Amino acid sequence: MADWLTRIPDAARRFLDGRRLDEVECIISDLPGIARGKAVPAGKFARQAKFYLPESIFFQTIAGGWGEAAGPQGFTEPDMILIPDMETATAAPWTGDWTLQVIHDAQRTDGTPVPFAPRNVLKRVLAQYEAQGLRPVVAPEMEFYLVARNLDPARSIEPMLGRSGRPAAARQAYSMSAVDEYGPVIDDIYDFAEAQGFEIDGITQEGGAGQLEINLRHGDPVKLADEVFFFKRLIREAALRHDCFATFMAKPIADEPGSAMHIHHSVIDKSTGRNIFSTDDGTETPAFHHFIAGLQTHLPSAIAILAPYVNSYRRYVRDHAAPINLEWGRDNRTTGIRVPISTPGARRVENRLAGMDCNPYLGIAASLACGLLGLRAGAQPRPMMAGDAYAGESDIPHDLFSALELFEEADGLRQLLGVDFSRVYEIVKREEYNEFLQVISPWEREHLLLNV
Repeated sequence: MADWLTRIPDAARRFLDGRRLDEVECIISDLPGIARGKAVPAGKFARQAKFYLPESIFFQTIAGGWGEAAGPQGFTEPDMILIPDMETATAAPWTGDWTLQVIHDAQRTDGTPVPFAPRNVLKRVLAQYEAQGLRPVVAPEMEFYLVARNLDPARSIEPMLGRSGRPAAARQAYSMSAVDEYGPVIDDIYDFAEAQGFEIDGITQEGGAGQLEINLRHGDPVKLADEVFFFKRLIREAALRHDCFATFMAKPIADEPGSAMHIHHSVIDKSTGRNIFSTDDGTETPAFHHFIAGLQTHLPSAIAILAPYVNSYRRYVRDHAAPINLEWGRDNRTTGIRVPISTPGARRVENRLAGMDCNPYLGIAASLACGLLGLRAGAQPRPMMAGDAYAGESDIPHDLFSALELFEEADGLRQLLGVDFSRVYEIVKREEYNEFLQVISPWEREHLLLNV
């Protein structure tokens, strides 16, 4: 690996221009999307082609517990082999020395992919598109809040103080003045993104107090999932520089909108390079409707991945900027499945159900898997919703337990994502749900302590 610095992206080389690299962070996403790995001296990284971590990192809950997901061999914690993907090498510009981050792929000692590594799950779904001569293109949108520092879990989360010294205000969607309130944080986000070679399509103020949205340009699903994975860390680090927190919780503040990771999809025919959602004359194809039908049919079973925590379901509130059902419509933000205005060549389908708290690899994989199931089945969607979808009935799970019940029964979806991944994911999420049930909430203490 002595020549590895010649194989890193241009942005990483520019970051190091004239400087000596000190450290390399060898990272991989766990099930929640947390970066796990090792920080090693640059010299050691150059001498080694692979690194090791225990497979058990994928059995860990968000609270630090463990799901009994090791399988028949028992909890022996075998090592997996981490292979660096040099195309992901990027700066860590917030560190005190000159550091690069490199995402790694996880293999077993026999050379097969670790089936429950999130990046491998997404690659598995893409391989099944590839087998049909198709190439998906995605564009994720990232919503998040900038909030005041909160060191006490019993205290409610509050909006951050803006440049004016006043707390960020709600109901200021698309306000440039609101964006200017936390301009210093945004400046660092832009600077960090530039150092890392990421292209931001735009930053806007959303409807919540201190809520922002970053749009990324469309592209390869693995590359975009890598960027969201990197961006979450980048944004958190920018916020910490300015005495506030960035949070990607689906619903951090009561009575404020939740934060979504809307996923735009289109699909390219590899033999022609054309979008399969549009005909030569620009009209919609049967494949376009099959994809929508796949989302309508299978997304309820995938909600456990798109909304992975008990907090996630607080986002699905009628008339509160998040969908409550799986209606589809053209340029209709009340529907769960939206068809944005576009040219025929850029025709795409937007899944508005995914929360920003989902793992980007798994969220994109699950959404694409649902669409592929519709393409394979030649399914037809329900009639298009032309009005307010909030007037309709809810047809998505209302809690994590119900979502996991649907996921358990979704054989087609589990086959696409991988049976072993699905087994591990379900076990870990059920353990997290049990951990949540052991915590007594302020609501219970307020209303039940003396009244029941």
